[in-house]
Amino acid sequence: MAVSGRAQWLLHRGDDRRRISSRCLRHSIPQSPRNHDAMGADVRPMRILTVTHFFEGHGGGIERVAGHLCRAFAGQGHSLFWAAAGEPCAAETAAPIALSAWNGIERATGLPMPLPSLSSFRRLWRAVGNADAVVIHDALYVPTIAALVFAKARRRPVLLIQHVGELPLRSRLLRGVAKLADRLVARRMLAAADQVIFISDTTCRHFSGVHFAAPPQMLFNGVDTDIFYAGDAVAAPAEPGRRRRIMFAGRFVEKKGLATIEALARLRPDLDFLLAGRGPIDPDRWNLPNVTVKRDVSGVALADLYRTSDLLLLPSVGEGYPLVVQEAMACGLPVICGAESARADPDGSQFLTPLAIDIDRPQANAAAASLAIDEARVDAAYREKMAAYARRRYRWDAMARRVCDLAEGLMTRGAGGPQRSHMRSA
Repeated sequence: MAVSGRAQWLLHRGDDRRRISSRCLRHSIPQSPRNHDAMGADVRPMRILTVTHFFEGHGGGIERVAGHLCRAFAGQGHSLFWAAAGEPCAAETAAPIALSAWNGIERATGLPMPLPSLSSFRRLWRAVGNADAVVIHDALYVPTIAALVFAKARRRPVLLIQHVGELPLRSRLLRGVAKLADRLVARRMLAAADQVIFISDTTCRHFSGVHFAAPPQMLFNGVDTDIFYAGDAVAAPAEPGRRRRIMFAGRFVEKKGLATIEALARLRPDLDFLLAGRGPIDPDRWNLPNVTVKRDVSGVALADLYRTSDLLLLPSVGEGYPLVVQEAMACGLPVICGAESARADPDGSQFLTPLAIDIDRPQANAAAASLAIDEARVDAAYREKMAAYARRRYRWDAMARRVCDLAEGLMTRGAGGPQRSHMRSA
């Protein structure tokens, strides 16, 4: 497992590379056994290794996206393996590769940064060697960093799906560490990956200065529209005198704006707040009669909450394009969210109400959110149009097919190592 030389090459090769041409490179694909996906398209089966910091049961947006993509990959005939920390789901379609890890950083700070054991690195090394392509989610986690280094050493093509950009934090120390990691680690990871995929225009713009190995792709997360759909509630008139219900969905952590929601719940006792999720922050400790907490909610149960709420409020920072925003849109639920999330899909921003969030000023954020709630557009025609847009725009099968097309192209070109230096520069 001698990778130190290639690791050094990995960390420094992006500094002196020029931007390559954005012209598409076309190659003939050799004949091999093929399957067909659910849409009838030809698929050459691959062994795909997905690497995340945690498995889907951890409850974060990145893990949920990875889970949806794995299921879509499997539906298109590929063999799936998933390496991550935590407990794998028993019903998962991907064969789990559980990485034992210490998670003290998340317990202390709320940041999900597992540190794998030495035996886990050996397990990951073998998994990378058994894969045709490696798909890693986000650049700043130790398992994903190790997976990219190992993939380069073993000449396996790497597709890096980058979800988030800047990570504002209240602690000055952690904020400084995050900025340093962005400069020294994340950007070099993006430069080293054979193909980068952004799920948000906001994230893409944050990393616009990186010298990518290939033109980065923008692929929005999908939505399972068999579960997340508008239903009849969108067109039904509001019941007179009914208290409005404001919903939050996501991890109960600082960056999601829990301090703002607490301040808003105290400011607006006339509103009911439903918080769906879990995490180190416990909203039950607020002791507020207008706050209800539902933990471990997903799938149909989560969709039912969207359809029976009046607004989704996500006053978060450091986001790409939160999956809960897209799911709420598909259910016809008006959304108020942080400005960077509202800009993630430029065409979809017409349906999102942006909030300028200052993580250090929850009271000011709450006042702005209160005004936005009272002014939010909630008429049936608007909600139906939003749901139709999300249903048309966000599709897991299309996202998975494009990722696989990119992986197959990399395999055809023999991507995965420093031999790619022959690629033409602009």
